[in-house]
This record gives sequence, structure tokens and C-alpha cells, in this order.
Amino acid sequence: MRRRLPLLLLATLVATTPACAQMAPSAPAQSVPAPVSPTAAPTPRRAADARLPRVREAIAAAERGAFDAAAYADLAGHPLYPWIEYADLRRQLATVSADRVQAFLQRHPADAVGARLRREWIAEAARRQDWSAALAAWRPDIDDTSLRCTHLAAQAATGRFTPQWTTDAQALWRGAGESLPAQCDPVFAALEARGGLAPALRWERIEKAAEAWQPAVMRAAARGLPADEAALATDYAAFIDAVHDRALAWPKTERSRRIAAHGLARLAKSIPSSAQVQLAKFGPVLGFTEAERGRVLYQAALQAAGQFDEDAWQHIAAVPESAFDERLHEWRVRTALARSDWAGALAGIRRMGAKQRADSKYTYFEGRLAEKLGDAASARRAYAEAARKPEFHGFLAADRIDAPYALCPWIPGTSAAARGPVESDPAIVRSMGLYAIDRIPWATAEFNEAMARLGESQRPIAVQIAQEHGWLDRAVFSLGKDNPEELRLYTLRFPLNYDAVIRREAARNRLDPAFVAAEIRAESIFNPVARSSANAIGLMQVIPSTGQAVASRIGLPWNGEATLLDPESNIALGTAYLRQLYDGFGEGRSYYTIAGYNAGPAPLNRWKAARGHFDPDFFIETITYKETRDYVARVLAFSVIYDWRLNGDAARVSDRMVGTVDGPRKRFACPLAATPVAPPALKPEPAKRPSRRR
Repeated sequence: MRRRLPLLLLATLVATTPACAQMAPSAPAQSVPAPVSPTAAPTPRRAADARLPRVREAIAAAERGAFDAAAYADLAGHPLYPWIEYADLRRQLATVSADRVQAFLQRHPADAVGARLRREWIAEAARRQDWSAALAAWRPDIDDTSLRCTHLAAQAATGRFTPQWTTDAQALWRGAGESLPAQCDPVFAALEARGGLAPALRWERIEKAAEAWQPAVMRAAARGLPADEAALATDYAAFIDAVHDRALAWPKTERSRRIAAHGLARLAKSIPSSAQVQLAKFGPVLGFTEAERGRVLYQAALQAAGQFDEDAWQHIAAVPESAFDERLHEWRVRTALARSDWAGALAGIRRMGAKQRADSKYTYFEGRLAEKLGDAASARRAYAEAARKPEFHGFLAADRIDAPYALCPWIPGTSAAARGPVESDPAIVRSMGLYAIDRIPWATAEFNEAMARLGESQRPIAVQIAQEHGWLDRAVFSLGKDNPEELRLYTLRFPLNYDAVIRREAARNRLDPAFVAAEIRAESIFNPVARSSANAIGLMQVIPSTGQAVASRIGLPWNGEATLLDPESNIALGTAYLRQLYDGFGEGRSYYTIAGYNAGPAPLNRWKAARGHFDPDFFIETITYKETRDYVARVLAFSVIYDWRLNGDAARVSDRMVGTVDGPRKRFACPLAATPVAPPALKPEPAKRPSRRR
């Protein structure tokens, strides 16, 4: 549907990889909570806040400079009143008195609204050069490089030089190979004036900048060096810019070797073959070590492999084993698969580190390749191990040995006693109110602040509350980062809204509703007003031009972007477009359709021309774009989870890949508890929010 994923999904990738919860085979059964049926009586919903429209009105008045506190005195005790004050202060931040801002910050020292204004005020105070105000607003827990530099600059401007100031300023200097914000310039000027930028410290940053391929930073850091050292550092920077023969006369030092290796590695990233030629020239003269040769050959191999160059395998073979990391191990296997070199791919997997090799993808392919090479016993052992993971390749492995799909869901029951403190938590109350009036960034800040404080048993409740308010993506962005057990909260992490519409439109377009739900989860996490940087809109991230064309074809009234912001219309258009892809370049195969939906027809046609004869699993693994490769696997895995949510069992993912869902169904079992998994009870959908026209 569009060439690249929406920004929303880029963040989602960090929160949903792997697609489902990891389960360590060695974990004792009692360490995994047994599935809990939601038997608790439903908690009565808090009555809607009738004053929210007035809060929305007050914030809008503050933002346009028409706020009168007396006129909105009735809201003075409302939980969201601090955000009204924030909007008023923010609008006049350039002229407001420091005392008034500081008073607000003192009233809200740890609240999300205080943190937000604090950051903006420190930057504004620095612009005014009101260093005392900047220092008064500072908190040590602020983790922002520009604000850290502002704080150090404020200390310098007020003569507060301490040993800690020097230590902090030097740490900023040496900690970055890339350009730092302009706010850091006066800090480094003061540090230099006080003799805190010795040549050794300058060289430390020059080398880090060389490694980061930042020649401009190298030149800037060299300006305070003695003349002869500055000249050499400048020539080093020129080599990072463009490889030159003057490097043959550089001092034969470890520093020269490292910087030359960084320069050749940068060349290798764009022209792998040229880098190998230059390595043969510079390496012997400068005395490259294996590590320095490996740095260059590693980049050449990655570049060639990522483009599936015909000679990529030769570039990979030239890399010393000591230079391999997980990424290059992966590409060694993938390029072997692309050449149908089954023995080479299997050998590549077996040379991986234990952690990478234990990933369900590589355990599955170890079995698949062993099977192709006639080693049935090894194949079955690998499949059995991979099938313990509730992930795409784990599901594929289960299909190969006719095992049930692994799933150990945690469906928490919520009592009124447990729910009460979370629902009344001030930050949760503010978050839900802000979400209701479409202040999503503010709502997110409040929600994140609450989640950082809440206990492990309370965090799922907070997510549940958010989903009841129609805010369905909080589980994806808030659960599982610090506690892997939260990944087992499938009914929260895989929300299911618009169930009836999904079933209706899937039936209309002869599609599996679990597949449609999986696409929505991957595209928008059921956010009806999601919008990508490419202007893909709504639940199924439909681009307006595509939406208009599909609407015309199926006879759906078209009202511009408003049509895409209407959930029912978006699902109707998205499913019709999926059917169109299925019947067109998808050739009836789900994995083609999913890849085309993500990357577009042109890349898909290239991949089909090169490897269209491959089995589906090998084709997916050799898709050139990592984004699309992961996306296809993720949507297929999501389809299995949504099949379980909708039906209690699932179509075989091996059948699903080729567009068949009416074959034998798979049951689910928890391998840690050795028990079957019952389908979850479908709860009533949250109240629909009116479409927001943006």
C-alpha cells in the first residue's frame, strides 16, 4: 500500500519483536502463571466526565491567547486544570515571568505536565540568558543532551566551576563521535579556556568521530591541537571524506591504522569491490591487523549481501571469523539460502553463537535444511525445539511435525479491589481525560509516568482501563519491555475491536477475518486515526489516492480523508484492496500479498523474478528489505493469534501462507504446563469514539 511503514509502526517494531512471548524451555512449569479465566464480575465503568468538553474549550482558549482564569474558575479543581495552565504558560513562554513558571514547577515537581514545561522553560531561560532561572528549574533526572549542555552553560555563565562541572563537561565531549547540539558550544569553549581540553582528549573525540564517519567533527576537534598534530588530524578527516594516497605516508601507528580502517569501511559501505582493492594497497603499508582488515571486509560483505549481489558470498567468505557479529552471521545464512546452498546455510547456522542459534527462526531453518539434506532425525529435533516458541517460525516448525501451536496465555482476572487504586491513580485519570479530548501526546506522557510507578500486578490493569476507553495500543507500547511475562498478555497485546465489521468485510472479500485483524494490528494497532509520514490513514493505513480508487471501484461514497478516518469505511476499503492484491500480483498467496501491501508491487515483482520459485518460507527469508521480511512474518504470526482469539483454534500457518484457511485446524497447548489452551472469552467492544477529522 505504501513503500515504507508508518512512524507508529516503527516504534511498534521495538515493542513486538518477537511477535509473541518467548518461553525458555528450561524454565520450571511453576514459573509460568497458569491461564486465568476472566471470571471476576465486570467492574462498573466510571461515569463519563461531563466537564471534558469545557476543558477542551479552555485549552483551546489558552492556546490562542484568550484564556481568562476567572471565566474558567469552575475548572480550578479539575484533574486536567494543570494542563490548561500549561497551555496558557506555554503560549506566553517568551514573556512570562520566571517566578510564575517556577511556582508552577514547584506545584508539579514530578508530574508529566511539570516535566514537559520544565524542559521547555530551561531552553527558553537559556535563550533569554536568564541563567539563574535555568538553574532553578534544573533536575538531575533530565536526560537530554541539549538540556545537559544548557545546564553546564548556565553554571559556567554564573561562575559555578567545580570539579564535577569539569568532569561532566569532559564526559559530554568524549562521549560523542557525532555532532553535538549548539547548546554545547559555550560549554566546550569554557572547558578549553580552563585548560580542560588537553590534546589527548581531543584525539579521543577525533577517533570516535572517525569511527562514526564524521569528518566535520574531526576537523572541529582538531582546531586546538598543536600545528603538526592538527595537520595530521585534518588529513585523517580528509581520508574519511574520500580515500587518498597521502595515507601511505602517515605515521605507522595504531591510530593511523584505525582511522584508515574506518575510512575504508566507509568506502566499503558504498562500493564493496573498490574497498577490497584499496585494502590490498593500504593494509600492508600501514600494517593492518586482522581486526582492522575485518572492519573493512565486514562493511563490504554487509553491503553486498544486503543488495543480494552475485558475489556477496565471496565478500562474506573473505571476512575473518573474528569480525562476524549476529548481523553478518544472519546474512551468511541468507545469502546461502538465496543461492540454494543448503549445506552452506546449515553450516552458517551452526557457526552462530548459542543465543542466536537458539532463536526460533534459526532453529527452524536448521531443521528445514537438515531435512533437505536427508537428516530426518536432526530435523525433527530442531523442529520440536522451535515449536516451543509462539512465533512465526515456531508455528511453521509445529506444522512440520504436526504438533499443537505453543501458547501460554496469561488472562488476568481483575477484581474491583485491585482495579480501584489503578483507576483512581491521578496520572491514569488525567491520561484517560486527555485521551478523550484528543491530546494524545499529553495523555501518553501521563500514562507512561503512571506505568513507571505501578506495580507488576497493576500494569495490566492500567492497560485494560486504557483499552476500555478505546485506547488500544497501550499494551504494545507499555508491556513487556522490563518484564517478559507481560508478553503473555495476548488478549491485551492483541486487541480486537470492530469485530463484526472485520468479519463482514472479510466475508464480502473472501478473506480470513484473522488475517484482516492481523493486518490492522500490524498497521495501526487498531488506532482509527493513525497517520503515517507517507499520509497513510486509519486502521489499515490506506493512502488517500488508493482509497479513492478502491471506493470508486466498489461503489463506496468518497469524502476524502474523512472516509479513511471512519473505521467501517477504512476496513471496507482496506479489505477490498487486500482482495485486489490477492487477485493481482499476490497470485492468491498470502505472503506475496502481505509483502506487496508493505513494499509495493515493484519490489515484490523483483523478488518474484529472482526467487519466485522458492518455497514460501525460503522466499520470505530472502526478501531484500528487512522491514518487509519482518512484516510478512509478523502478520502471519499475528493471524494465528487472532485466529485463536476469534475461534479458539487456528488454520495452519503453512496453509495460510499460500492463501488456504479451510484445511485442518490447529489446536493450542502450553508446552511448559503440558495443557491445552482454551479460547479467550471475547469481551464487549469498548465504546466507539466518534471519528476525529484531522
